[in-house]
Amino acid sequence: MTAVVAAAAPCVLAEAAPYPRANATQAPALSLPANTGSSEQKMSDADIYKSRRELYDRVSLGTNVPWYRLAAIDQYERTITKARPKTRDQLGALTGIFVSEEEWAGALNPNQQDVTPASIRWFGGIGKDGDGDGKADRTNDVDLLFTSASHLMKYGDAGDDFAIALWDYYHSSRAVQRIVQFASIYEKFGTLDLFQHTFPIPIGNNYSYRSTWGTGRSWGGRRVHEGTDIFAGHGVPARSTCYGIVEVKGWNPYGGWRLGIRDLNNFYHYYAHLSGYTKNLNQGDIVTPGQVIGWVGSSGYGKPGTSGKFPPHLHYGVYRDRGLIEWAFDPYPLLRKWENDERNRMRSSGKKKG
Repeated sequence: MTAVVAAAAPCVLAEAAPYPRANATQAPALSLPANTGSSEQKMSDADIYKSRRELYDRVSLGTNVPWYRLAAIDQYERTITKARPKTRDQLGALTGIFVSEEEWAGALNPNQQDVTPASIRWFGGIGKDGDGDGKADRTNDVDLLFTSASHLMKYGDAGDDFAIALWDYYHSSRAVQRIVQFASIYEKFGTLDLFQHTFPIPIGNNYSYRSTWGTGRSWGGRRVHEGTDIFAGHGVPARSTCYGIVEVKGWNPYGGWRLGIRDLNNFYHYYAHLSGYTKNLNQGDIVTPGQVIGWVGSSGYGKPGTSGKFPPHLHYGVYRDRGLIEWAFDPYPLLRKWENDERNRMRSSGKKKG
């Protein structure tokens, strides 16, 4: 697969009019925190989502780029920065978009901290002045997002046009797929607050699990266990743990009937050894936390339809996209947290009903 280019915001090759100033009648004033890496840590999740949505709406109003596409690019950038913190700095207070100094100011620009739009343009930099203050500031949230939106403005509004615009910058089918997936999720729900989780087996069922990360496998050659096995009865519902999109569905010789769901953290949630899928669940469908996606089984370790070579259980794995490759990590701590959180919610709900 083609590698993602070093910078991580769509480059802008065509000049676009600056976004209307904050006091323009058609643009709501936006109160942004100082652009420091720790700004978000001082804000509640609700405040962060509210401020980001105001930012997306503001730039969308001035560019006609749908807010959910801006949100998708920003969230993808954020996930890559979290996966590669040593090579990508947090530039804005709210946005996750990263652009190198060289790309922002221009490779031949003697002033790599240049904020003057005219000289940046002269040296072939991509930096734009989005808030109309006369500066193209690489650490300004509006300027960063407007720079991304300016690239999209060169293309049409159709879904294929959006994908082409992304490809022309990233040159990576993986990046295009992720951003298009994120945009579809944001568009469907109309909100940014989509990071709730549930345990993959309904609480209250008879199940058991422990950390089995890294143990050897008994079939398929020398390999290690990249997940957690949750043992439960055949036919117990398996649930989506997150808001996400079905990326993979079908038979795998190792995992049997398996399903893969991509979430907005750019995590790939892998469900294996299912006995079947929920009716009408297809690749590309958007799912919600707690939604039944299939049933526990013992499929796998052979040709399609092989079953019964081991006790029924759900193999649950999580993989993180790092831009070029995906790495598995131990899901056991997440499972324990989600299980405890869901039990606490159930207790709280029971008390309220009582």
